[in-house]
Amino acid sequence: MKGFIYKEFLHIFRDPRTMLILFGMPLVQVLLFGFAITNEINNAGIAILDQSKDEMSLAVTDKLLASGYFKLNETLNSRDEIEPAFRKGNTSLVVVFEPGFSARFIREGQAAVQLIADASDPNTANLLSGFASGIIRDFSAGTKEINQAPVTIQVQTHMLYNPELKGVFMFVPGTITVLLMLISAMMTSISIAKEKELGTMEVLLVSPLKTWQIVSGKVVPYIILSFINALLILFLAYTVFAMPMRGSLILLLAESILFIIMALTMGIFISTISNTQQQAMLLSMFALMLPTILLSGFIFPIENMPAALQYLSHLMPSKWFIIIIKQIMLKGLDITYFWKDTLILVLMTIFFLMMSIRKFNVRLS
Repeated sequence: MKGFIYKEFLHIFRDPRTMLILFGMPLVQVLLFGFAITNEINNAGIAILDQSKDEMSLAVTDKLLASGYFKLNETLNSRDEIEPAFRKGNTSLVVVFEPGFSARFIREGQAAVQLIADASDPNTANLLSGFASGIIRDFSAGTKEINQAPVTIQVQTHMLYNPELKGVFMFVPGTITVLLMLISAMMTSISIAKEKELGTMEVLLVSPLKTWQIVSGKVVPYIILSFINALLILFLAYTVFAMPMRGSLILLLAESILFIIMALTMGIFISTISNTQQQAMLLSMFALMLPTILLSGFIFPIENMPAALQYLSHLMPSKWFIIIIKQIMLKGLDITYFWKDTLILVLMTIFFLMMSIRKFNVRLS
C-alpha cells in the first residue's frame, strides 16, 4: 500500500497538466474572485458639462475627482455633446451644472446638479449615481457657513438607454455571450477530444476525407446550433422581457456569427492540446467559463478591477462581444462606433485558427 501511494504521487507530479489543475487553477480562481468581485468604484470615467464655470461648480467638480471614485474623461460644452460622449464608450456618467450655479446657491440657498448615467449596465449606473449624489450632498452640508438659511443642492438623476433600470438589459448580452461560448468552444473541444481519446480520430485521418473536411464536419453542427440559440435568446428578450432592438438586427446576427466562429477556433485549439475529454473540459472551464463571467464586464465593472486584471480583460473575446451587443441593441449604433472591437474578434479568430492548424499538423507529423 505504501509503495502504491508513493507511485501515485510520482504519477501526479510527473504530469504538468495535473499539477496545473491541482495548484494553478485554485490560485488563479482565488485571485480572480478576490479582485474581480467587488462593488467598489475606482476611477470611473465621467464627463463634466459646467454651464456656470464659477467658483462653486469648480469646487464640486474638484471634490468629485478628489474622491478617487471618478476620473475626468471629457469636458463638454453643450448638451448636444452628452450622447456622443456616451457613444465613445469611455464615459459612464455625465455631471451637468445649471447656469448661475454659485449665484443661485448663495442667493436662494439651493442649486441643481443633474447626473446622467449610462444605464445599459444598470448596476454600475446605480453605483455611480449613488456615489456622486453622496459626494455632492456632503459638499452641500459643508457650505452652511456661506448662507445661514437652509442650503441644498438638488441632485436630479437621469438614466440613459435604460430609464427603468431593468436588469435584463445587462443579463441578456452576458447570457448570449456565455451560452455561445459554452456551446461553441467547450462542446467543440470535448467533441474532438472524445475522438482522440477513443482512437477514432486516427481512423478519420486515414480516411479519404481531408483534414479540413474532418474539422469542418465536427464544427458546422455547433455553428448552426449556436446560431439557433442566439436567435432564441434574442426572441425571448424582445418578446418576454421587452428588451429593445435599437440597431440593425442583421448587423447583430453577423457579429454573433463572427463570435461563434471565433469561439469554435478556441475550442479546436483547446482540443489540440488536450488528450482526454476531462482535460478539454477543465481547460475550457478554466480558460473560458470563469473569465467570461468575471473579466468580461458581464456582471462586474472592469474599471473597478486592479490594473493587471483590466489589461488581462483585453484578452477576453467575451468582453468585446458584450460591448458590441450593447452598442447595437441598447444604443442603436452602427459598426463605425465598434469597428475596433470587431477587428479584435477577427484577429483572435485568425490567431486561434493558425495555432490550431499548427498543433494539428504537429500531431499528424
